[in-house]
Amino acid sequence: MSSHPLDAWALDPDVRHLNHGSFGAVPRVTLDELRALRTEMEANPCRWFRGLPERVARARTDIARHLRVAPDTLALVPNASAGISTVLGSLDLPAGSQVLLTDHSYGAVTMGVTRAAERAGAHVRTLHIPLDATPTEIGALFADALADTGAPTSLVVVDQITSATARLFPVADIAAHAHAAGALVLVDGAHAPGMLADPLADAGEADFWVGNLHKWPCAPRGTAALVARGERAQRLYPLTDSWGAPYPFPERFDQQGTVDLAPWLAAPRSLEFVEERFGWDAARRHMAELAGEAQQLLAEALGVDTAPVGGSPAPAMRLVPLPEGAADDQDAAHALQRHLADTIGCETAVTTWNGRGFLRLSAHLYNDRKDYAYLADQLPSALATAS
Repeated sequence: MSSHPLDAWALDPDVRHLNHGSFGAVPRVTLDELRALRTEMEANPCRWFRGLPERVARARTDIARHLRVAPDTLALVPNASAGISTVLGSLDLPAGSQVLLTDHSYGAVTMGVTRAAERAGAHVRTLHIPLDATPTEIGALFADALADTGAPTSLVVVDQITSATARLFPVADIAAHAHAAGALVLVDGAHAPGMLADPLADAGEADFWVGNLHKWPCAPRGTAALVARGERAQRLYPLTDSWGAPYPFPERFDQQGTVDLAPWLAAPRSLEFVEERFGWDAARRHMAELAGEAQQLLAEALGVDTAPVGGSPAPAMRLVPLPEGAADDQDAAHALQRHLADTIGCETAVTTWNGRGFLRLSAHLYNDRKDYAYLADQLPSALATAS
């Protein structure tokens, strides 16, 4: 390869971008297509919006092929949180029932689930999952919680890959336990597309699944997939009513008024780009191997043990425990993240979970070992100067 992979992205080369998992990064070829689409839209808005539903349907079909699902089971939504809100708005949670989620759930999802439960007169139960739990142990914890003879569980909301803690959960096993207990299953697969080869197969018989395309697949931001099947899919409507409302799922999601849907049309170009230049299977191997190597480098630099965070790690993300007292709440985590960006030029993810701070490492195709070696060299002194 004649050039560094970073050249294929529009990222600032003077910054080490080590936090792909938060906002992703869009390849130059996709940005070019996005600009061309928006130029077309502004040249003749009437023609653009008149033909937009058919073009969205074609893009949706391409995305469904990548995710290995039938196009008539997949709708496009702005992001995973919007997809989850869409599902929650379609459900009639029985009063007095419980919604089960874990203490690894994404904050915005937890807030949305809590509001939905309050409206229905249901309550939320939060299941603790230790960081060192194996997939078998995680499944057993869910099975025990669902077998509890207290309030019946109407809905299980579970991460496929957790955001703050970079865990890979055995969602197919969890879904089987939930269905045996009579509960529906909503899978938050925000990080799963691209990182997992077949995220929907790994989700088993989940009733609903949502996944972001702006993260590991590198699609333009504002692009995510919502997958549902059967009669329950026909209860799903976009969060904003528009002219597609009379159509069945997922066609009704293809019309979103005057919202700029150019990112949806450009998303397949990112999927094609990775396949053409790297190959998706090779890309996943590279990201997983690099994430593991990065974790080892950073753990050695800080003199910390990764065994306590060794249970079921995500393929392309890893946790490194920070010293006690560092990033022990969300405000402190955000402050440290800004400090690392400002002082050593590294964009990283600093997370907090149950009162302990972590460095959450992401690895993507534009990263290499030198990025993490630099961070490992600079991090101890940067932590010492953090307020």
